[in-house]
Amino acid sequence: MNIGDVARRSGLPAKTIRYYEEIGLIRPDRGGNGYRDFSDADMHKLIFVQRARSLGFSVEDCRALLSLWEDRKRASSDVRGLAVTVLDRIEAKVSELLAMKATLSTLVERCHGDDRPDCPILESLSDADRAG
Repeated sequence: MNIGDVARRSGLPAKTIRYYEEIGLIRPDRGGNGYRDFSDADMHKLIFVQRARSLGFSVEDCRALLSLWEDRKRASSDVRGLAVTVLDRIEAKVSELLAMKATLSTLVERCHGDDRPDCPILESLSDADRAG
């Protein structure tokens, strides 16, 4: 398959597929003309990576997952450990987002949103004591 076929079938942009090749996640064969020739296994890896990325796994996590997937003697605890690490990162990010939401909600509630120039949102953003 050429890159256009793989892009359509996997749902990934060709640019992403080329990036994954550049960093070594996939290694399609090259024809005599130099064009990429993707196998069904390459397609499967791309879909695997796409699904993993949609669950919050980083590119490097995907590299580790692919390695574990290809290692039929792996321990499932290794896979679980990686997934737990990603889950911890997601939970931390959710906490950060909830804190951001609470702060912004408070600022929006305090802002009258009228024709006056005073604005608690801008005051909070420009408060040097809150920096960092």
